[in-house]
Amino acid sequence: MNIGLDMMGGDFAPLEAVKGLQLYLSDNTRTASLFCIGDEAQVKPLLAEHGVNSPNVHVIHAPEVIGYHEHPTKALKEKQRSSIAIGFHMLATGKIDAFLSAGNTGAMMVGAMFSIKTIEGILRPTVVTVVPKINGGTGVLLDAGLNADCKPEHLNQFAILGSLYAEYIYNVSNPKIGLMNVGEEEGKGNIITQATYPLLKENTQINFIGNIEGRDLFNDKADVIVCDGFTGNIILKLAESVYDIAEQRGFGKDAYFTRFHYENYGGSPVLGVNKPVIIGHGISEAKAFKNMIIVGEKMIESQLCAKMTEMFKS
Repeated sequence: MNIGLDMMGGDFAPLEAVKGLQLYLSDNTRTASLFCIGDEAQVKPLLAEHGVNSPNVHVIHAPEVIGYHEHPTKALKEKQRSSIAIGFHMLATGKIDAFLSAGNTGAMMVGAMFSIKTIEGILRPTVVTVVPKINGGTGVLLDAGLNADCKPEHLNQFAILGSLYAEYIYNVSNPKIGLMNVGEEEGKGNIITQATYPLLKENTQINFIGNIEGRDLFNDKADVIVCDGFTGNIILKLAESVYDIAEQRGFGKDAYFTRFHYENYGGSPVLGVNKPVIIGHGISEAKAFKNMIIVGEKMIESQLCAKMTEMFKS
């Protein structure tokens, strides 16, 4: 398998991206070919300095970088030699099987939707995030912030995408789907959740268990939590603050609270596009880059995008 990594994306790139490669390659069971897309003058000396000389590592020169504050569509159009633009070109033309970046999130989304394109039948792609369970298990939540305003039909599709992701990436058998709401009863919620509930209830492709509340977020009631991106992003940022508070109060090494740190999951996959695209946190360091590569590996190995395409065939 061939994985493309944007070496120039992130606050600490390309150094931390190189360190992440080093961590990934230190496990000699890893066999992916890695295409490091970035400025050769910066990347090659760092690879040599950190002893990254594997025959599976290939440097693809990209002299331009899309900054965080640049307009995504304009930057992709004008900076064809940027690491993100080259990465998406390689993904679209089959030279790589997955593309990962901690760079400009907007540019990554534009590239995913217009270079790779949405799977036929899917109304909107979504971004998924991980929810650590108190029992040691792993749940997922979507949408995590891509779609602030949703229709019931979108949430219904997110449930299918999340179910497939939980099953094939986290090995959850018959994932339990919960709709985030303000009460457990079927009639609870706002207009969107009230209209979404019957769609999920009638959806034979998922294991819908009903509404869940905020207090159920970290228990084992649901494996996949479905909500609009506005709600999901608030939950995500709140969960991130849990780790910060735990660390400030001396619980940063606690086995459960350490699972809240973003670096353990690497990045957020874009679900609903034709090939694996993973967006990393802007402050990603070595461990996050390593885990981003591993998520990409799992998505390729499981043929997740092909399974999603098959599920949404009319």
